[in-house]
Amino acid sequence: MRRPPSPRPLPPVFLMLLLLLLPPSPLPLATGDPLPTESRLMNSCLQARRKCQADPTCNAAYHHLDSCTSNVSTPLPSEEPSVPEDCLEAAQQLRNSSLIGCMCHRRMKNQVACLDIYWTVHRARSLDSDLCLKFAMLCTLNDKCDRLRKAYGEACSGPRCQRHVCLKQLLTFFEKAAEPQAQGLLLCPCAPTDRGCGERRRNTIAPSCALPPAAPNCLELRRLCFSDPLCRSRLVDFQTHCHPMDILGTCATEQSRCLRAYLGLIGTAMTPNFVSNVNSSVALSCTCRGSGNLQEECEQLEGFFSHNPCLTEAIAAKMRFHSQLFSQDWTDSTFAVVTHQNKNPALRPQSWMPSLFSCTLPLILLLSLW
Repeated sequence: MRRPPSPRPLPPVFLMLLLLLLPPSPLPLATGDPLPTESRLMNSCLQARRKCQADPTCNAAYHHLDSCTSNVSTPLPSEEPSVPEDCLEAAQQLRNSSLIGCMCHRRMKNQVACLDIYWTVHRARSLDSDLCLKFAMLCTLNDKCDRLRKAYGEACSGPRCQRHVCLKQLLTFFEKAAEPQAQGLLLCPCAPTDRGCGERRRNTIAPSCALPPAAPNCLELRRLCFSDPLCRSRLVDFQTHCHPMDILGTCATEQSRCLRAYLGLIGTAMTPNFVSNVNSSVALSCTCRGSGNLQEECEQLEGFFSHNPCLTEAIAAKMRFHSQLFSQDWTDSTFAVVTHQNKNPALRPQSWMPSLFSCTLPLILLLSLW
């Protein structure tokens, strides 16, 4: 009888990433240890709940969320999930509370009450079908991404925002933020009927400040770009890597290089954006009116963004990839395993398991090469 092959060891890089992502957590108690008290836990859900009760806003949001997670049913695969707006608002209000990240030790007193609090908070994460909001939350959980995003958010907000300052901060964000996080924010998939998600995606680059108030001529926009060495090189890079080879969307180089070149233009004079809240079409904020004898040249430049099969397919493929990260099957299988473990005490996870589940998606994003 042939022996089954030995499992392949994890690559060292994978192990290093996993160790970096796992936050410190209390060690399991030995058999002879007494039952843990709440004071021995870093962030007991029971302690977090009492702290929340002392805050009227947090307490009201928790009670509302508890009723939401009890009443919202799982939609059929063919149906669009529908969650009341007030439930989403309640989840948002708890985002910065100590309930997020709270833990329950497997041998603590009042474990049932603690787990009830834990699952009320964590079931709320599955209420929202807005993937753009989920990617925004992932950015918020990362110190560097959150800091860079807040910087351009402040520079690009307000009625008196300065466009050149806004563009500089946008350029900094897409240069310094981790590629999976930057692409997740900008290229998040939205259902055609979810205009709120589409609006959030279109507003990612703060178009009211980053884009010119009145659409200039596209050739004038290119002239301004060519006067800046950085913008000029970024535009040439985009035209090289996003050059369509056929109508099927085949790029001259890899789709990943086309997307990097596209994101590299954000923050320059040639900043593109989504044109509406209902689809993923992109375009420059310019017009070809008044181009005279250069009308055809202008339309070719504008069409390289708005009618480029290579760019269109690259964006669509990346959005499909992002959608798979939050697929219904992945979510269902994860929660099914956890539910089974909670019913069987022998299979219950240790206190660090919730942290491990929360690290799964960032780990996938970091390890993705495309």
